[in-house]
Amino acid sequence: QVRLVASGGGSVQAGGSLRLSCAASGYTYSLYCMGWFRQAPGNEREGVATIDSGGSTRYADSVKGRFTISKDSAKNTLYLQMNSLKAEDTAMYYCAAREGEYCYSIDPIDFGYWGQGTQVTVSS
Repeated sequence: QVRLVASGGGSVQAGGSLRLSCAASGYTYSLYCMGWFRQAPGNEREGVATIDSGGSTRYADSVKGRFTISKDSAKNTLYLQMNSLKAEDTAMYYCAAREGEYCYSIDPIDFGYWGQGTQVTVSS
């Protein structure tokens, strides 16, 4: 059974940084596309970044140049380094996975396995 546990959220001032982690278990980690998503109150869940089995990444335009997705296959852990945070980055952040080595989209509907969220709050 796929299990994803996200951590690392918190409160930070605008311009600050946070690193989110997602510990994965229960499946062949290296053969899955993984991603980070977020949902602010009143908004739909949106894709932030994805990384495939080969390490290819994709980012939402709103976070390009500020966020970096990475993974440590030895630790079965996914990361999201968030720099230059803005108030509009405030949201619940989720990690997710989908079967298949490649990430074809950043759309949450394509991901079937989800972790619990971790809250990120950025104050201006």
